[in-house]
Amino acid sequence: MKDYETFDLGDIKLLSGKILKSAKLTYKTYGTLNKNSDNVIVLPTFYTGTHKRNEGFFGRGRAIDPNKYFIVSINMFGNGLSSSPSNSSSPQDGPRFPNITLWDNINCQHKLLTEKLKVKKVALVTGWSMAGCQAYQWASQFPDMVKSILPFCASAKTSLHNHVFLEGVKAALVADKNWNNGDYKSPPVAGLKAFGRVYAGWAFSQDFFREELFKKLGFKTVEELLQDWGSDHVKNWDANNLLAKLKTWQTADISSGPIYNNDFQKALKSIKARTILMPCNQDLYFRTKDNEFEAKYIPNSVLKPIDSPFGHCAANPGNDKNFELQLDKNISELLNE
Repeated sequence: MKDYETFDLGDIKLLSGKILKSAKLTYKTYGTLNKNSDNVIVLPTFYTGTHKRNEGFFGRGRAIDPNKYFIVSINMFGNGLSSSPSNSSSPQDGPRFPNITLWDNINCQHKLLTEKLKVKKVALVTGWSMAGCQAYQWASQFPDMVKSILPFCASAKTSLHNHVFLEGVKAALVADKNWNNGDYKSPPVAGLKAFGRVYAGWAFSQDFFREELFKKLGFKTVEELLQDWGSDHVKNWDANNLLAKLKTWQTADISSGPIYNNDFQKALKSIKARTILMPCNQDLYFRTKDNEFEAKYIPNSVLKPIDSPFGHCAANPGNDKNFELQLDKNISELLNE
């Protein structure tokens, strides 16, 4: 039984000029919308996330409490639940699925909130990794609607180094003999396993491996960790879906589109939302330096980096309790101004 709802968008013109046919966004809501329609918190999904995984970022008694807020958890395009290569019909199935930008995602999320859910203001957009990138996009694309954002382990524009990291995991996937340019008759299992194994080396910091912290996650050896990452990608992810979202990630840039015309500083300066940027200093691909640059130009922003040997995965619910405590503290600061 499905535990989410579907918003039918119809045919949507993308930033590229192409049309995404019969577009669908899936989402789940928690809590109740208040009379002013302004107690809304938007949680987009991260790269290998769904609305279900987002449940680790909120709960009763936490900063994001469904007893107080109306939480909208939205599955991004390409994650297998919203419109994706794996669930689209010909001629947009598989490798023929059009390139989707964060602009396209937020444009459609805005339609969901305003047309379907009748939301007027958003109290907070927050999220981890690609979800955090969408928080920046929300605040720049609809600056008068969003009161605050808290992207963690994310950036407003994908760096060249981050781009190269993604090229590495992509190369591991498409080297599978069954890949067939995305028209595979059976899943490219070897490629998916390789994708996961390569990714694991970037998801955690060097200190994580030096201190053998994988044992705290229940793995006796590094090989057990790598096998788990490989099998997770085989079990849970379609290869074309992974590459569709990877392309979205690589092209992430809040200045893309007709508003800012690639003027990145102008896009940052346009953000009116109260902003807390929360990088992890040991994150290997969303670097604190990028957030330092952003904080110089986002008018009402504060940079609050955190240290964790878990690196990018410090934000994964259950990994680092201190990160979770600091995250809730920062969210409370924004919501209780």
